[in-house]
Amino acid sequence: MNFSTIEIETPDIVQVAINEEDLTVELSDGRTITVPIAWFPRLVHATERERANWRLIAGGKGIHWPDLDEDISVQALILGKPSQESPESLKKWLDSHKKKT
Repeated sequence: MNFSTIEIETPDIVQVAINEEDLTVELSDGRTITVPIAWFPRLVHATERERANWRLIAGGKGIHWPDLDEDISVQALILGKPSQESPESLKKWLDSHKKKT
C-alpha cells in the first residue's frame, strides 16, 4: 500500500484581537478564527494589559505574550487545539504570577 504525503502551507497570522471571552486571529489566507480564551488558562488569569501585550513570532506563525510566558501557534488554532499545559505547571505559574501582580 502506498501513501502520498501532502504538503500544506500554513497561513500567517496578520492580526490578533483578544478580550475577556475570545481570542480572534485573522490569517493571511482570509480566514478568521475565534476560540475561547478558556482554552488558554494563562490568558484567562491575565490582566487586560497583559493580554494586550502580544507580538507575532516566527514570521506570523505564532503569538507570544511576554508577560505571561505564553505562545500559541497558528497550527494549534487551525486544528482547534487548546493549551496542553499540565495542572501542575499552571499552578506553579499562577503562584508566581500572583506574586508579581
